[in-house]
Amino acid sequence: MADTIASLTLSSVRLPLVTAISDAKVLTGRQKPMREVMFLFAEITTESGDGGIGFSYSKRAGGPGQYAHACEIAPEVIGEDPSDIGKLWTKLVWAGASVGRSGLSVQALAAIDVALWDLKAKRAGLGLAKLIGAHRDGVRTYNTSGGFLQAPIEEVVDNALRSLQAGIGGIKIKVGQPDWRTDLKRLTAVREAIGDDVPLMVDANQQWDRATATRMGRRLGEFDLVWIEEPLDAYDVEGHAEVARRLDTPIATGEMLTSVGEHLKLIDAGAADVLQPDAPRVGGITQFLKVAAHAEQRHLDLAPHFAMEIHLHLAAAYPGNDPWVEHFEWLDPLFDERLETRDGRMWLPDRPGLGITLSDQARAWTVAKTEFVR
Repeated sequence: MADTIASLTLSSVRLPLVTAISDAKVLTGRQKPMREVMFLFAEITTESGDGGIGFSYSKRAGGPGQYAHACEIAPEVIGEDPSDIGKLWTKLVWAGASVGRSGLSVQALAAIDVALWDLKAKRAGLGLAKLIGAHRDGVRTYNTSGGFLQAPIEEVVDNALRSLQAGIGGIKIKVGQPDWRTDLKRLTAVREAIGDDVPLMVDANQQWDRATATRMGRRLGEFDLVWIEEPLDAYDVEGHAEVARRLDTPIATGEMLTSVGEHLKLIDAGAADVLQPDAPRVGGITQFLKVAAHAEQRHLDLAPHFAMEIHLHLAAAYPGNDPWVEHFEWLDPLFDERLETRDGRMWLPDRPGLGITLSDQARAWTVAKTEFVR
């Protein structure tokens, strides 16, 4: 007889950031500085005592909504066979059908989906990447957390050099300031500090219009960038395709999209040279793998957004070109384990599943918790 899900515990965890974070959207008044990240954790236990953990997250807004929706649909998995992950994803999305199949609704069920994959890998005695089918044991990694716009350029340079010393392979900094000359000065300082051979990326966080993105992209050509990220509004598919055609520097985008269908539109339009899907945002690992399959068929580079604890495994299992994974140390306090960076790559842990366990600090930052039992 198949083992079944005996309990599911959902926790809403508020992670405070040491420094209020600003990107281009803050400097132009679209958003306020980010001071915290809200996490939704799902912990599944089976009748036989096996367990899995997964998470989703929300920045600036949406955390309480994710938690509330997850609590509404969570009873649907109790008593089910946890191995039937695709079936359970469909059951959960239909349980919340009135709020759609993208956005907050799938972000809420993503935490459960990730926990099911973690459980499945643990029961097999494998790391998640090995369960899916790893193509590499380490993935190229670049740091983002040290390059935000609230930091003076001297701090950004110091952060970049420390990241390289820690074995991280590339550096990404934020651009999109009101005065474009400030962007060029900051970028020049970073490139001079890290040298010509270190991979360097920039992220405009949806700041520019099409004409500005084209002009800035041409100005940035001298820096030999790996990519220019989100030059336009995330949902301007035609605009991203137009800019991608005009520039030699690759265009990266996709992190804000919350469904497979949205990613397919981006891919079909030729709007991304580097696709940046986010498993917690797109509905979990089940949906991420669908996006990745389409990206590989179009020979796109892959660079999943944020949540390196999940995305390291998914990038390692990508059959296409050697992908990138984004390094953020923000989540470190939430887990007892640390991921290894060495020789420009992030390496798969030898622990089963995702290889993470919640820390005492994560428990202390929990603001709401609900358990569902059989």
